[in-house]
Amino acid sequence: MNKLYFALFFLGVFTFYSCNDTDSMKDNNPFATASTLPFEAPDFDVIEDDHYMPAFNEGMKIQLEEISEIASNPEEPTFENTIIAMEESGELLTRVQRVFFNMTSAHTNDKIQGIQSELAPRLAAHSDNIYLNTELFNRVEALYDNRENLDLDGESLKLLEDTQRDFIRAGARLTDEEQSEIRQINERISSLTTEFQEKLLAMTRERAVVVDDVELLAGLSDDRIAAAQELAEDRGENGKYILTITNTTRVPLLSSLDNRDVRRQLWEASAFRGLGEDGGIDTRPIVLELVSLRAQRVELLGYDNYAEYALEPQTAQSPQNVLDMLEGLIPAVIENAGNEEEQITQMMREDGVDDDLQPWDWEYYAEKVRKAKYDIDESEVRPYFELNRVLEDGVFYAMNRLYGISFEERFDLPVYQEDVRVFDVFDEDGSQLGLFYADYFERDSKRGGAWMNSFIVQSHLKDQKPVIVNVLNISPPAEGEPALISFSNVTTLFHEMGHAVHGLFSDVTYPSLAGTSVPRDFVEFPSTFEEDWAIHPEVLENYAVHHETGERIPQELLDRVIAAREFNQGFDTYEYLGATMVDMEWHLLGTDEVSDDIVVDEFEQASLVKHKLNNPAIPPRYKSAYFSHIFSGGYSANYYAYIWSEILASDAFAFMQEQGGLTRENGDHYREHILSRGGSAEAMDLYREFRGGDPDVTHLLRRRGLATD
Repeated sequence: MNKLYFALFFLGVFTFYSCNDTDSMKDNNPFATASTLPFEAPDFDVIEDDHYMPAFNEGMKIQLEEISEIASNPEEPTFENTIIAMEESGELLTRVQRVFFNMTSAHTNDKIQGIQSELAPRLAAHSDNIYLNTELFNRVEALYDNRENLDLDGESLKLLEDTQRDFIRAGARLTDEEQSEIRQINERISSLTTEFQEKLLAMTRERAVVVDDVELLAGLSDDRIAAAQELAEDRGENGKYILTITNTTRVPLLSSLDNRDVRRQLWEASAFRGLGEDGGIDTRPIVLELVSLRAQRVELLGYDNYAEYALEPQTAQSPQNVLDMLEGLIPAVIENAGNEEEQITQMMREDGVDDDLQPWDWEYYAEKVRKAKYDIDESEVRPYFELNRVLEDGVFYAMNRLYGISFEERFDLPVYQEDVRVFDVFDEDGSQLGLFYADYFERDSKRGGAWMNSFIVQSHLKDQKPVIVNVLNISPPAEGEPALISFSNVTTLFHEMGHAVHGLFSDVTYPSLAGTSVPRDFVEFPSTFEEDWAIHPEVLENYAVHHETGERIPQELLDRVIAAREFNQGFDTYEYLGATMVDMEWHLLGTDEVSDDIVVDEFEQASLVKHKLNNPAIPPRYKSAYFSHIFSGGYSANYYAYIWSEILASDAFAFMQEQGGLTRENGDHYREHILSRGGSAEAMDLYREFRGGDPDVTHLLRRRGLATD
């Protein structure tokens, strides 16, 4: 039933469009049947915005009819007539939502946002109509109680157990009155999360910084200045320059801008968004209502707080386990960040700045320290990281060396935006694994961040192969210029490819268990694992080539790039932990602790003080008013998952180095035990099969430069 959770994860909302307002399903709606393109890839040449709502209406209607047939089946429940039948339900709904919810994130518009607004509560109600169906639950429960006698293989048993758990966590055992309350809460939550997502996108434009004089952009490269000028012209600001904020508190341009006041303006535009300044967008009422509703919902289900509920199915299992792990890291992080702060403050003094170190100073002077300490200048490094070369000779090369796969670009398949590229993905024996879509450049119609989606998930039950998309937000180059990217962008390309191969290598029967359908604190493991191949000497040497001269990056510069990677890890970890603790504190609140009297900014600051993460020069990576992961995404009480997964990733990478490093034998072993298995077994059981034991946290400490040895 992952099709339902996919919808609820990305829920957006819309102004009601009835079937009478749009074309009906019988009028050649492309979602009515499976696409005839290779691997059922979406046919974006014929998909129009008016097609979505009729397809959703009909898709929900058909699935509820299918569910009703399953629930009322007079035959005794069997795995086939209940669990598999549920897996096979909702084909039309799955088709439309996988395309639609990619568009809401990657290429939205006013009409799509309108459709989102109406769909949010309706899809929540649709999910409740299934998971709160008493007859259906009774069939699932009967199978679960008799599971030891059903002679199920491991994957089928896992699906049954997951399904039973999902029904209970949805409220299947509650009274009618309690279920009615759950329904109302779910509909409101879905509307609010979508409203939050809409406001985040609007804030990106609202909070952009307009600069009148090019002299104020000193420090930026020529291509970045040209891109800022082009953006201003596109928005009717001729003769000016527009600097955009990103999804996180810090903005990459802060590391290059010489003008301190412009840096301050850019940082404040990012950090103070969502606070209603000067009549602007204010998301704080949404934050408080979401926290309250989540607490109310889980109290009905018998939990003390939302964090307890959210962590139960994760590998961490409980809030205390998460807090113990995070708090164990904090002392070393504070020490490292303090050492970095001393170096950065000293650099400010040498630059003639006697003021206190401010958040808009940190990255600028960190780059100066990095340059002085490692003789690294971003303008010297970026010419060696041209996007296409990094992708084809870096990311694709590493995937070939590890797994034997190859990527061949094709130009005959329609895409949803002209910058999107499509690749066939072939296994070593020539068989095709699926399709890979690459959507890398930022635009006004795309939310911030980077992510992976699936248009089609792999399934032997449905005889489907995966169609995967990676989405990033790289600043586009000026027209006719090469796309030179930062090393941070390079790492993100490798990271998202880790998600992609998790989907592409999936080799399971049931779609609900395919690819990335794993616990939230395990899903970031395969992606983080791939990051470190970006600095593997053999891989780096293959893609780090000067875009003009064709010369490989000098070894001594390469050595400095790798060595400099560890600098500022104290800051990176500190700001991440700050956001993580804010997330945990919001979701540890019980119903008796949540009220409209809470001042969002003050609660956030108190959370940072509580965990000794209140250094004013290092604000949290996300502040509550724009914390997309927890208030519009699926990471509420789960933002810790990145560092939890990094423990596995760093341990797995170290294990591979012990076994010979970048070899097919290592790649095949990892693919067999992790990437191909999806959610077909317990996540940590899969890891232990791969590793031969539990992970060693020491490798994480070394990766982040926090180890004392």
